[in-house]
Amino acid sequence: MARVDRRRFLKLAGGAATAGLMPASIRKALAIPAHHKTGTLADVEHVVILIQENRSFDHYFGTLPGVRGFGDRITIPLPDGRSVWEQRYVSGEATRIIMPYHLDSTQGNAQRVSGTPHGWDNAIPAWHNGRIDDWPTYKEPQSMGYYREAELEYQFALANAFTLCDAYHCAFHGGTNTNRLFYWSGTNDPAAADGGPAISNAYDSLGPSSEGYTWTTYPERLQQAGVSWKLYQNLPDNFTDNPLAGFRQYRSANEAAGNDSDGSPYPAYRDADDVGNPLYKGVANTMPRGNIANPDMLRDFAADIAAGKLPQVSWVVAPASYSEHPGPSSPVQGGWYIQEVLNALTEHPEVFGKTVLLIGFDENDGFFDHVPPHAAPSKNADGSLAGKSTVADLDSEYYGGETFHDHVFGPGPRVPFYVVSPWSRGGWVCSQAFDHTSVIRFLEQRFGVAEPNISDWRRAFSGDLMSCFNFVSPNDDAIESLPTRSKAAADLIRIGQEFRSQVAVPDESVQQPPGQLAGVKASRALPYELHATAQLDARQRQLRLLFGNTGAAGAVFHVYDRLHLDRDPRRYGVEAGRLLDDVWNLDGDDGRYDLWVLGPNGWHRHFTGDPAAQGRAEPELRVCYALPDGDLLLQMSNGGTQPCTLVVADRAYGLGGPWQFVLGAGESTEYRWSLAATRRWYDFQVTLQDDASGYSRRFAGRIENGVASISDPAMGT
Repeated sequence: MARVDRRRFLKLAGGAATAGLMPASIRKALAIPAHHKTGTLADVEHVVILIQENRSFDHYFGTLPGVRGFGDRITIPLPDGRSVWEQRYVSGEATRIIMPYHLDSTQGNAQRVSGTPHGWDNAIPAWHNGRIDDWPTYKEPQSMGYYREAELEYQFALANAFTLCDAYHCAFHGGTNTNRLFYWSGTNDPAAADGGPAISNAYDSLGPSSEGYTWTTYPERLQQAGVSWKLYQNLPDNFTDNPLAGFRQYRSANEAAGNDSDGSPYPAYRDADDVGNPLYKGVANTMPRGNIANPDMLRDFAADIAAGKLPQVSWVVAPASYSEHPGPSSPVQGGWYIQEVLNALTEHPEVFGKTVLLIGFDENDGFFDHVPPHAAPSKNADGSLAGKSTVADLDSEYYGGETFHDHVFGPGPRVPFYVVSPWSRGGWVCSQAFDHTSVIRFLEQRFGVAEPNISDWRRAFSGDLMSCFNFVSPNDDAIESLPTRSKAAADLIRIGQEFRSQVAVPDESVQQPPGQLAGVKASRALPYELHATAQLDARQRQLRLLFGNTGAAGAVFHVYDRLHLDRDPRRYGVEAGRLLDDVWNLDGDDGRYDLWVLGPNGWHRHFTGDPAAQGRAEPELRVCYALPDGDLLLQMSNGGTQPCTLVVADRAYGLGGPWQFVLGAGESTEYRWSLAATRRWYDFQVTLQDDASGYSRRFAGRIENGVASISDPAMGT
């Protein structure tokens, strides 16, 4: 891997977002400067939230250069030596391997690929407690399909112009309403205190006020705090994507407006003050002209912007045909709708300059994603945890019902998430772990309105989106100012595809591993500073792993025992400033061990050895971060009675080597590498010279020192 000097970094990081490649709506948005009065989050006056439907991150962006997609080098290990891309599909007595395959729009109806099962009952076995090894068995073969830029022209342009989050996960292993409840309320009522726990799409539309959920939602808290808000939707064509309709308090507001319990006859919106119930603006027909027959379906949203009436917090619910949901919608139609939301905002530059537009997806449908979510530890058969946590109260993360009893609610698979604003432009990627509760936490930060429904686990390990922004000097990030597409053209592409057959799943004999183009993105600084060390007790035949977190945000470590991949991985949630440790008993493997540790943004440790074969004490290594320079310091100790020679090899970044270190009995030494040439990325492996024991220590990741960097330059090579 060639070194990435500053000139090449600037070329790679900025080259994807040049003006000539951008659609007009995005060029216009990029040209609007940020409101910059305080240089803080307080400069944001409006937050608009658009939540689309049923796409996974790999399904959309596995091929996009510079994000953690199909070029990921360090992934979940699977049994039989399979890579994570080689997913087993069992159908009756037949078994085959299905790899991710291109939904090629030149070969069939790629825009209308069929959806897949995506309920709790099939999502849990597909996730398999973090093993993710038989995905299409539970999600059908087309779940392995993915798009390229040719099918996602607008989405790729948006990602290359603003900020894309590549570690954003849906909140729940399941469907639409179960996930959207987290967007609007931070919970699914796991304790069953107020009509939950919600694990299905129950109460996903208006009904009688005598039925439904009763816990407090975030819009109610905004209302009480005097923060203006509104939900924009067309009725009845909201695809049942507004979970507020399932709450008794909102159903009462609908009835107070004189509507039937199902909302009919769907009258045009009356001001909530006139109705006498402020919650009416959460379930009313606020965009009565927003149906698919009207090419100007966002007119009412745009009218509020033009009249200076855009609330501080807005939610937009798309009609079914423009929701991006497989079947009723398509990527090209969803791209058009996003374009129109952005156009409505940028038509008034003074408004967009003060606005953050958050665009996410409620869930992944059943489409495959390879990154394990930052979930709480799974439970063993005896009820004990497969892992540990510094967070004491984990009850909110587990389902106590009969179906998949005591399984973890989530977070679920990764989904796309765009942060579109004058404070997040420039084609960035942000790789902090998020889920749907992160959106509420961002609103908490801006408006000071707390949401107590969010669990301790989510607060510790899902971020608040603040790492996605540059509020200090946003206008310095300006670049040359997506392609314009009409509604008719988007519909025409979709219709043209409908007369073609589905893109076929490739035959096993011709399928190929998925590819990702090499390249990097500008990458936001992350609040992580993570450590893991292995200590062997040969006499007790135990290996102890010590996890440390000296960063500013909590993180989850996933540990896969590669000698026992039939077992669930252990997960360790370590809050900022905390330590955890755990022990592996090596008796059953004659003292051998092979532990594969994954953390956020490519952070990795790998520990292997066979103390019996070695016949001497193992050296102990500690990886330290020399801040603020971002150098890496390796401390090496030989606690044995014999000398040893350690060999350090660079696995990816062309830093030179190998390096050799001779340590006498009881001796220690250290060595420091400058990582300036790789923008603080490293991947080293340490072995013992002339040793047959398999002793190895691998450590990889990016050192965080509060300074922006680039995405992994070795990804996709």
